[in-house]
Amino acid sequence: MNIERTEFIAWMERIMERFDLLKEQMLKNQSRFIKIDGEQLLDNQDVLQLLKISSRSLQRYRTDKKLPYYTISGKLYYKLSDVHQLIRECLNS
Repeated sequence: MNIERTEFIAWMERIMERFDLLKEQMLKNQSRFIKIDGEQLLDNQDVLQLLKISSRSLQRYRTDKKLPYYTISGKLYYKLSDVHQLIRECLNS
């Protein structure tokens, strides 16, 4: 299967445009995450979806001091590394 050079160049330009759009979307998604000391913070909803637990279970983890949290402007946040540590601890018990 042979294609002409102009057709190939047009095809490649369309592909590169798609890559540029994907790059823009990825940058938008990254900017929505809050970071502290270079570490990503997750809100309640992020943690609930990540761990697939109820809000009551998450509250219990906070109360039992199994998952450290931070309050910023009245909203709770969790360091991603702390969530990973909780997962490791649950797997090892």
